[in-house]
Amino acid sequence: MTAELISNTAVNNEIFRLEFVLNGPPPKAGQFYMIRPRRSSVLLGRPISAAGWKGGAVHFLIAKKGRGTEDLSLMRSGEAAELIGPRGNAWNDFFPASGDDKKIALIGGGIGLAPLEALLTEMPDTVFDFYAGFRGSFRDGAERCGILGPALSGCSSGKLIIATEDGSEGLKGRIPDFLDTKNYAVIFACGPEAMLKAVAERCKKTGTPCYVSMERRMACGVGACLGCTIKTTRGNKRCCADGPIFPAEEILFDE
Repeated sequence: MTAELISNTAVNNEIFRLEFVLNGPPPKAGQFYMIRPRRSSVLLGRPISAAGWKGGAVHFLIAKKGRGTEDLSLMRSGEAAELIGPRGNAWNDFFPASGDDKKIALIGGGIGLAPLEALLTEMPDTVFDFYAGFRGSFRDGAERCGILGPALSGCSSGKLIIATEDGSEGLKGRIPDFLDTKNYAVIFACGPEAMLKAVAERCKKTGTPCYVSMERRMACGVGACLGCTIKTTRGNKRCCADGPIFPAEEILFDE
């Protein structure tokens, strides 16, 4: 579908938020779109997870990583982009059975917060503990709010735990260092693979169900090209068509 850009807001030099008019059905938290500006130097769209939606608009939290995302960062209000989606599975596909009195933990590293932020949008009355990990500090309050979004505005009635590797914001260290997995019914995580692997290992020790959203370069976004293959204990899986969310214990992180 063709969608008009409503706003482009810079969070810092590397991260920005785009908000588009939503012309189709709303996504589910965890799903992604293939996005390509009409005015672009690249042929294929880039897979971007929805960070939230409201009132006929959908927004994305994006990090500049190459030509495709650079083109997205240069979009202006009123410009059009092709949005193919929503694609993939959703966090809700892996929710625990009703009746479990334990909370759910959301663990995001850097830009990996985006699909977890969407879950806060989708389920504002559910109690989540939200863990957010970063390499260093935020420059100011506006940047902090721009990255964390509704996690700072009270959408989650649980705890918000922030950690930075240099200790300049919140706890000093990495999020897995402060995670007691046995306290949770299920853990959802998205971020750097080293973080996902560490979380998966902790969950395995306590038998806590854990699901991770994986990131891969994608060409088609529908599973035809096999360019986003992930190795699992069940064989090769396509991140776009079989994921992007997988049971953590099935991922072969070192292969």
